[in-house]
Amino acid sequence: MTDHALLLVNLGSPASTEVADVRRYLNQFLMDPHVIDLPWPLRRLIVAMILIRRPAASAEAYRSIWWAEGSPLMVLSRRLQAKVAERWAHGPVELAMRYGEPSIDSGLQRLAAQGVRRVTLVPLYPQFADSTVTTVVEEARRAMAARGHAFAVDVLPPFYDQPEYLEALAASVRPHLEQGFDHLLLSYHGLPERHLHKSDPTGSHCLKDADCCRRASGAVLASCYRAQCLCTSEGLVARLGMGEEQWSMSFQSRLGRAKWIEPYTDATLERLAREGVKKLLVMCPAFVADCIETLEEIGDEGRTAFRAAGGDDLVLVPCLNDHPQWVEALVGLCERMPVAL
Repeated sequence: MTDHALLLVNLGSPASTEVADVRRYLNQFLMDPHVIDLPWPLRRLIVAMILIRRPAASAEAYRSIWWAEGSPLMVLSRRLQAKVAERWAHGPVELAMRYGEPSIDSGLQRLAAQGVRRVTLVPLYPQFADSTVTTVVEEARRAMAARGHAFAVDVLPPFYDQPEYLEALAASVRPHLEQGFDHLLLSYHGLPERHLHKSDPTGSHCLKDADCCRRASGAVLASCYRAQCLCTSEGLVARLGMGEEQWSMSFQSRLGRAKWIEPYTDATLERLAREGVKKLLVMCPAFVADCIETLEEIGDEGRTAFRAAGGDDLVLVPCLNDHPQWVEALVGLCERMPVAL
């Protein structure tokens, strides 16, 4: 065993499906200023209002997809950790969650106790957003400063366009394509439009016209979530040899009244059904592990809405999870891509 460790970081999950645990998790998640990017008093008021009713509804949703072993996100992330550890020859591999447990702080402490000298922080998010990648990096910095850790830390940047990742995505969906389908929908987690405007280094590019994402390059592309989602989509369908009429891209998981990036997944599901799509495949490339947003929001709610609008079958393609090609891809990315924190 050498002394270069990996710390895999995913979003997190409630400790259980009890309402109190879900409320605690939602409070930590929603109070993150990178998630709801409003001044603290206003954010506290909004979150307090959300926490009146949402924990009970969310707890019911979690119960509908909870596994005997626990949270699907946690179970699948542990499986990925174990398989990456088998292939990572440079040191230990730990797992952390941005919200809930195991925390980033506790993950770094476990690595410090093992005497590692270098840690690669691995946010398990293919595309960049402040509410995913930035908050992981900032929390790691906070924990390191508070504990005085002496090891060097670098970070795996977003890998939305990397061949290893795209090939793993393609490998995961090909068996489903071979069973026949009418259309493939690539549904990404949504963001409020203001997040894109804030991350636009020029202040004059994002969402200025319908083709802004196709023209994004350089610093704009490096910080634009929507443009990176488009790159992932186009890189994937090119590998699958699909024509433009065979696939669509949309964004799910809206919260609140603010304008979020479009097109919306729920509206797209209904539109496709009305247009005659009968067998729809749905992939969620912003997630590398199945979770409530994929299993419940798409696999349950989305399927019900699609059928109600006239569709016959919605097939949710599993996330990469612990797919062998994804494991190999992630190890390869950690070998060659990390940059200084």
